[in-house]
Amino acid sequence: MKEDNCLHAALLCLGMVSYSLAIATERLTASRPLLHGHHEKGKEGQVLHRSKRGWVWNQFFVIEEYTGPDPVLVGRLHSDIDSGDGNIKYILSGEGAGIIFVIDDKSGNIHATKTLDREERAQYTLTAQAVDRNTNRPLEPPSEFIVKVQDINDNPPEFLYENYHANVPERSNVGTSVIQVTASDADDPTYGNSAKLVYSILEGQPYFSVEAQTGIIRTALPNMDREAKEEYHVVIQAKDMGGHMGGLSGTTKVTITLTDVNDNPPKFPQSVYQMSISEAAIPGEEAGRVKAKDPDIGENGLVAYNIIDGDGIEMFEITTDYETQEGVVKLKKHLDYETKKTYSLKVEAANVHIDPKFINNGPFKDTVTVKISVEDADEPPVFLAPSYIFEVEENASPGVSVGRVHAKDPDAKNSPIRYSIDRHTDLDRYFDISPEDGSIMAIKRLDREEIAWHNISVYAAEIHNRHHEAKVPVAIKVTDENDNAPKFTEAYETTVCEKRQSNEPLITITAEDKDDTANGPRFIFSLPPEIIHNPNFTLHDNRDNSASVIARRTSFSRQMQDVYFLPIVISDAGKPPLSSTNTLTIRVCGCDGDRISCNPEAYTLNAGLSTGALIAILACIVILLVIVVLFVTLKRQKKEPLIVFEEEDVRENIITYDDEGGGEEDTEAFDIATLQNPDGINGFIPRKDIKPEYQYMPRPGLRPAPNSVDVDDFINTRIQEADNDPTAPPYDSIQIYGYEGRGSVAGSLSSLESATTDSDLDYDYLHNWGPRFKKLADLYGSKDTVEDDS
Repeated sequence: MKEDNCLHAALLCLGMVSYSLAIATERLTASRPLLHGHHEKGKEGQVLHRSKRGWVWNQFFVIEEYTGPDPVLVGRLHSDIDSGDGNIKYILSGEGAGIIFVIDDKSGNIHATKTLDREERAQYTLTAQAVDRNTNRPLEPPSEFIVKVQDINDNPPEFLYENYHANVPERSNVGTSVIQVTASDADDPTYGNSAKLVYSILEGQPYFSVEAQTGIIRTALPNMDREAKEEYHVVIQAKDMGGHMGGLSGTTKVTITLTDVNDNPPKFPQSVYQMSISEAAIPGEEAGRVKAKDPDIGENGLVAYNIIDGDGIEMFEITTDYETQEGVVKLKKHLDYETKKTYSLKVEAANVHIDPKFINNGPFKDTVTVKISVEDADEPPVFLAPSYIFEVEENASPGVSVGRVHAKDPDAKNSPIRYSIDRHTDLDRYFDISPEDGSIMAIKRLDREEIAWHNISVYAAEIHNRHHEAKVPVAIKVTDENDNAPKFTEAYETTVCEKRQSNEPLITITAEDKDDTANGPRFIFSLPPEIIHNPNFTLHDNRDNSASVIARRTSFSRQMQDVYFLPIVISDAGKPPLSSTNTLTIRVCGCDGDRISCNPEAYTLNAGLSTGALIAILACIVILLVIVVLFVTLKRQKKEPLIVFEEEDVRENIITYDDEGGGEEDTEAFDIATLQNPDGINGFIPRKDIKPEYQYMPRPGLRPAPNSVDVDDFINTRIQEADNDPTAPPYDSIQIYGYEGRGSVAGSLSSLESATTDSDLDYDYLHNWGPRFKKLADLYGSKDTVEDDS
């Protein structure tokens, strides 16, 4: 506290001294007093007075951050016209007037009532005026002045960031720039050294240094190794007052990371690697891995592996796994334990990317020896040849030998082998094989023209381990035997005109042979010996597997012979040769220019109608036949009547009903099932599309008399006749009700009993309707008359 009071006292003194100097300067430099003046003569002899400014200040100063008990005296206003009698009143207005700055209206003293901070506001603009205390009349024009806040060192330096991060390559030279840090001071840089900063390093020596004026951090030691230490923490200080004692300071932390360079070669941790692999392994299978360690990271630590020497360079290969940085040794060819049991490889590991700056640290590679031992495995049998091709004669006797396949066990124990044929490749079982020695034989006669090549597969398996088997393809060729005679390539047929006009061949024929070319062409064409002197046709062999047929005669007659069959003998070139006789059909036709007619009807009609007339007659006959057939068909399809009408059939004449029909509840009137045909129930239904073989004759004595009133007997009789009539339809449309029934909701619709029942209706009006209704009037109007008579 004592030190703070001393500081405040010193600052106050400094402010007062500055104020006094400013007042003195203003008094010396004031050039226009306000209250002193001279007279001027104006218009009409008026004397004018020009006032002079009597203020004696330009600007005031007040020190910031003053914390004394009394307000700070900023300055005093005084006018030359102020005689000290208290009649002048001083008024202050402007920025902070009345709040921060107050004035004694009598003496003109200005005080600061609050603590000021230059960093918040550096100056205030105020206006002063002297007025008459009684009338408030301005005695001086308003005058503007400035109050400046004088700075003190009250703000420490501050860095832009609390923490900085920077990178620098390892093994950089001394003085390599790393990063620049910057601090700022809120104090006035134009006044004293309050804002003059100096940088220094507090932590991080002796590895780094900092420039005092710029804040640039640089390396201070050579050959800093990332693999030894990768990260450094540096503390930088910025101090104002030029770094002198009493200045304020601020600090920041800088994390510096050394980035990697390729300054380390790869190294194998051991000189020899031992690996093993089974002889049953397939190419591409992994035998083992090697790894060279490189302390560098990223692309600087990438390592590529190569086989540079060794007796296994043809059997193995090595690839690089860039995820694990390992060299993967893989099998390139099949191994054989019985042939070679160990292999040796010399593997080199080298950096992919080399930095020329550190080439002297090399070489950036290393080598190691890899020894690989082959493990014995129970291998399947191996055929001596990858495939076999055999030949067998066509039509050979069953059991003939085709050939032999041979396989062996490559293992040292040399297990015995059994052979078999894959029956999926020999579905028809043409062949069989000896299980012991692999001899293949044909068990059926083979036809080359049916199958020329047989492709089968043969298995070889160890007797003691059937799961170990090998498979080999066997192709069997069936050699040709001349067992097929040549024949026409097609069924040849040609024509010859009755009157030939040229000597051109009638037709050129060719032949084919199913046998191989050795037993086929060249074909020889000839006529049988018995017709070699045929007077009608001759044959010419063209010696190119074809022959031409030529007519010897110049004219033929269809009436004498319309078709000729010419036998032709064809022989092949096989040993022994085979021949066949084929027949060529030659028809004799009538030729009229380009029109050829070979129909025999043309010459059977000597006279009469032409061909066109015959065709027209035939067409008419066909049309008549069609009409007759249609008429007969329609006649048969015409439907027969459902009811056979006869003179004595009374069903059509029943027009009088002596009983009323039933209502909704009439279930006792008649059973419709009795109208069904009993033959249909037994499975026999008469057909209506054909005429019945016999006509049913009604039995005499069953028909009731025409005037019979027994309806029940009549209905029963007709039902019996319908049931026994085979010509009746399977349904009956006669629906006769012999009993009305009871309980009809609608009531009776009949008028038969209207005269015998009581009725409330009055029919007397019918007498007034004239003679036409006299009968009805007598029937229905007679009720009252009868009652009156009685």
